[in-house]
Amino acid sequence: MSANENAASWFVDRHVTEGRGAKTAFREAFGTGRKLSYGDLAEASGRVAAALSRAGHRREERAAMLVLDQIEFPQIFWGCLKAGVIPIPLNTLLAPDVYNVILRDCRASVLFVSAELLETVSPALSGNPYLRHLVVLGDAPAGVETGPARSESWDSFLGDAAPVPAVEADADEVAFWLYSSGSTGQPKGVRHVHHSLRYTADTYGAEVLGIEEADTVYSVAKFFFAYGLGNAMTFPMSAGATTVLFNGRPTPEVAVRILSEEKPTVFCGVPTLYAATVAHLEGQGGAPEVPLRRCISAGEALPEEIGKRWRALFGVDILDGVGSTEMLHIFLSNRPGDVVYGTSGRAVPGYELRLVDEDGREITATGEIGELLVSGHSAAEGYWNKRRKSRTTFEGEWTRTGDKYEVTSEGRYVYCGRTDDMFKVSGIWVSPFEVEQALVAHPGVLEAAVVAGRDENGLEKPRAFIVPKAGQDGAALAEELREFVKARIGKWKYPRWIEVVEDLPKTATGKIQRFKLREVA
Repeated sequence: MSANENAASWFVDRHVTEGRGAKTAFREAFGTGRKLSYGDLAEASGRVAAALSRAGHRREERAAMLVLDQIEFPQIFWGCLKAGVIPIPLNTLLAPDVYNVILRDCRASVLFVSAELLETVSPALSGNPYLRHLVVLGDAPAGVETGPARSESWDSFLGDAAPVPAVEADADEVAFWLYSSGSTGQPKGVRHVHHSLRYTADTYGAEVLGIEEADTVYSVAKFFFAYGLGNAMTFPMSAGATTVLFNGRPTPEVAVRILSEEKPTVFCGVPTLYAATVAHLEGQGGAPEVPLRRCISAGEALPEEIGKRWRALFGVDILDGVGSTEMLHIFLSNRPGDVVYGTSGRAVPGYELRLVDEDGREITATGEIGELLVSGHSAAEGYWNKRRKSRTTFEGEWTRTGDKYEVTSEGRYVYCGRTDDMFKVSGIWVSPFEVEQALVAHPGVLEAAVVAGRDENGLEKPRAFIVPKAGQDGAALAEELREFVKARIGKWKYPRWIEVVEDLPKTATGKIQRFKLREVA
């Protein structure tokens, strides 16, 4: 690696000097014909850096990115890093009031926005005292009030800018921010340094995923997620592989079509999509021929039954893992040839894990439940302007995950639930996830979520919300499930109440928002 530790030098420009300039780095799905080679990306990101400087955006100022998964995204992200400007990819599925909070919180001086999202974000732009520049990718809808005094198209922004090299940067310099999902409160700005990108590629990307130059990757999770940023950009780019991009909603039908047409070798999904896709394919009688060699999952723990059914369809295991925005990617995972469904596996090389009780004492006994703490060099520098929250999450070299786990005698970690989701029945901890796994093991259940409900005596007991598969009688299914769960995991853990619903509330990452179900309960 050169003396310049700007991540763009290694992830982008290195491929040109090593002879991969003509290799396709990104291509858009479904025949758009748009693709980007590593050489094109090196030039385009250099032009973005020059255009940012020409427009007066200074080093360490922030560039918000409300950009779909399209070939302009990596050009902007790496162009910002080359300029020393801090890119902030934003969730493309939020409401205007949330964008207003985030844009004012990060004080972005420029916003890059896909034309399809301009109308949604426009109400958040009016009166923003920090935003000086709006760059629209594509044709802006007519009659939309953009707010900032200066707005222009992507082509106009780049103009005749000549590419410039990446600015000198230290490995520990803040490179980019990501905003947490905000599933239980306002989003928090998570600040990551240049070194973190390389670290996750060298650990999970190389040691677990085993990414190779010949791979073609499709990630259901979008670029703006920490999980998607690694899957679709930094891991493939670390090896000179190719990524397939899709800018729409990844339904089971879409996922199957991409698998069928684009023939990825690496598929990166989330449990809810795996479950829905398995049900879709089983209904069709089988899976298409796809050269998959790796499938991974994160976001929530993968139900054991879904992993086994996916393997039966495609002949390849799902490597279930655990990561976070704060740690940038997966730090605990199952590995190729070492998969035990129903567990989250073992620590990824380069990370250390430990469990602590409610008083912060380390738990070493097998089967005891504690909060998971992780140590590794991809940890964020902290939250933007949230010192108290930073101090409670980042404790020296250790980061609190907010997840409850237990460790088996073989050293595997078993997910029990979020710290806020756990509850006790008769003085014993109940894992909502364990009950949910038992529920989805029933052939009539598509999805399930479990929270604490209170009985007539005010005591907490499991309450379940289920989404039945098509054609199932919800009322009859609910009665059957009580006995089904008793037989699988024990009589005292069965849900006392079972509510049949059409869908479950989720974040944009596919995580079930149990706090909303607790409000109902």
